[in-house]
Amino acid sequence: MAEPLSGTFRRPFDEQIAAFRLRLGNLVPTSAWDDLWQEQHDRAFMVAGATKADLLADLAAAVDKAVAQGTSLEEFRRDFRTIVERHGWHGWTGEGSKKGEAWRTRVIYRTNMSTSYMAGRYAQLTAANYRYWVYRHSGAEHPRLDHLSWDGIALPPDHPFWTQHYPPNGWGCGCKVYGARTEAGILRVGGTPGKDLPEGWDRVNPKTGAPVGIGRGWGYAPGASVTDTVQSLRGKLDQLPPLPATELIQSWLRLNAFPNWLNHPTGNWPLVRIPEEDAAAIGSTKTVADLSAETAAKQMREHPELDATDYAAAQRTVDEATIRLLEQDSRTGTRSIVYVHVVEDETAGGRVIVVKATLSGRGLFVTSLRRLSRDEAVRDAEVQRLIRKAGRRSSASGEERGE
Repeated sequence: MAEPLSGTFRRPFDEQIAAFRLRLGNLVPTSAWDDLWQEQHDRAFMVAGATKADLLADLAAAVDKAVAQGTSLEEFRRDFRTIVERHGWHGWTGEGSKKGEAWRTRVIYRTNMSTSYMAGRYAQLTAANYRYWVYRHSGAEHPRLDHLSWDGIALPPDHPFWTQHYPPNGWGCGCKVYGARTEAGILRVGGTPGKDLPEGWDRVNPKTGAPVGIGRGWGYAPGASVTDTVQSLRGKLDQLPPLPATELIQSWLRLNAFPNWLNHPTGNWPLVRIPEEDAAAIGSTKTVADLSAETAAKQMREHPELDATDYAAAQRTVDEATIRLLEQDSRTGTRSIVYVHVVEDETAGGRVIVVKATLSGRGLFVTSLRRLSRDEAVRDAEVQRLIRKAGRRSSASGEERGE
């Protein structure tokens, strides 16, 4: 008989996938489950006892498949067995019996599915700007009484309760949170308007270091540290192969954190990955180009018509470029590559993106992104102007070097 939870997470959504893929840029070998603590799980992937990089990478890929494709626990178990056999992994907790393997695979599967699901829901709830968040108990046959006592409570999103009580709140916890704008909305999602928090809800259990009712290591809100996570993992992207690096960047761009960052930029946000030969042509040792806070602010001023979908389409502009132009600034010596993607469509003329390498070659930045005109004649004139401009710059640079 199939376990009930195998069908629980069958419908992945973009925010859930993106929340999980935040972790793939940082695969951390660990000996025990608490080697990573609370919010650290937002920015790293681990399986307790998996200490070899290639083993951890394969386990991460298997969980990514489960999250992104919504595959069942049984399919994950088959993948897990294949990986364990291929790598000759021994000594893991649960090894040696069917019951032990069933327990271990269930923990890995359910923990990653539930935390990524709730991190994705955190992004959705935040973006929707609900007036209330409503805690709902899972309806488990044998409930945790503390979790049951929180069922139906509706509080503003900035209430301190959500900092540590946003689910999951322990191993196997299936509690969820819904959004509401009015008291009628609270009722619609099964909440109880005006219900008070139980007395002592924030009292800390000295054995766990978390409020009473929350398991050790679970006193945090999955997904709440997304923007910091993206920026902390930026340095890992250039070490990844092309496809996973590109998919990871695209996942991050689909997060609601990106438009929030775009409106109030700080630091850099990775935007596109360019081919290695293009990076070499402009003297860059990196292949992932960032959008700096300064450029983001300039883009918002000069191209207010662009939205988050335009930035998410930047990778397509690079991958499907109709024209690639090399430029060198005759004054600074820095080199850039201009990607022009012409779309023969009445609804979209295409886009232009400029990627520039720093003189040292250790920095790579997107310095401009804009749409091309949908009018064919105007678009053709724009493209010709870009070609002439690139030609003039290259020629001037060559003359200065005596070529």
